[in-house]
Amino acid sequence: MARVLLFGRLADLAGWRDRLVEASSLASLRDLLAAGDAALGEALTGPGVQVAVDKVVVRGEASLAAATEVAFLPPMSGG
Repeated sequence: MARVLLFGRLADLAGWRDRLVEASSLASLRDLLAAGDAALGEALTGPGVQVAVDKVVVRGEASLAAATEVAFLPPMSGG
């Protein structure tokens, strides 16, 4: 089971910041989140959104082991 963390506007959009989700890969996790909330699913694949698996930024696909932490990080803004 992955611990999913959302930050910034992603958390605001979803209405939650921390949730446990059963998924074996990053792709399946995104699919599950999108199935429950299409707007969130679209936002998670938006430009500039980074994903950290166990505090390491990953690009593309990743397998998720039990007790993995997955953080979705929106683009930074401000000056």
